[in-house]
Amino acid sequence: MVVGGTTGLGREIALGLARAGADVVATSRRSEQVEEVAAAIEAEGVRTLRLCCDVLQRETLEALHSSVLAEFGSVDILVNAAGITARVATVDCTEETWRRIFDTNLTGTLRACQIFGKTMLQQARGSIINIASLSSFVAFHEVAAYGASKAGVAALTKSLAVEFAPNNIRVNGIAPGVFPTDLNRELLYSTARGREEILRTPMARFGRLDEVAGAAVFLASDAASFVTGEILTVDGGYLASGVNQ
Repeated sequence: MVVGGTTGLGREIALGLARAGADVVATSRRSEQVEEVAAAIEAEGVRTLRLCCDVLQRETLEALHSSVLAEFGSVDILVNAAGITARVATVDCTEETWRRIFDTNLTGTLRACQIFGKTMLQQARGSIINIASLSSFVAFHEVAAYGASKAGVAALTKSLAVEFAPNNIRVNGIAPGVFPTDLNRELLYSTARGREEILRTPMARFGRLDEVAGAAVFLASDAASFVTGEILTVDGGYLASGVNQ
């Protein structure tokens, strides 16, 4: 189950899991995107469903959960990739914007973990992967709401890892580095901010979307059977770097 799995990093993770042999349901709010990624998943020779949901609306996640269980009988992997951001000076960030970002990025992740986590607890198996961020650890200019919400995702991941471990459920996170997507590609390649991010990355390039999929496949698989409560950074050395020249 990949929530927020129809665009960007979520889409690549969904397809990566499908290529590794998993039946994958990738969902988001937009039916046309759900349809497109479902066709791509089926092209990998595995099963899927065409279902929409909105992490802001708990009832849509509950309906999604019921439909997936009815079709597949269990949920072994949950990826929480839905997220939004807004660039604004923190002193000018409205409470409405702050709440919307937190409700999507952090509370939306909590909702999915609660709903699908209960089934995993009953199954006594499962792997949950939450998408954190470099801003879970370091500050990015004028995205305080996003950074605070993603710091919360990292903390939630560790708390759930401890609570769920006795039931053989692993909870980990991925903190992607800087990856061009349809939403940010122009910003990254044409602004001083993008040039600074390259400068701060020891590998001196942005990530490719497919480079996150391998981390998700690892964390979802038995190869990571003793890994829980970790936030795996996939960042070309960004967090490790000090002075690069």
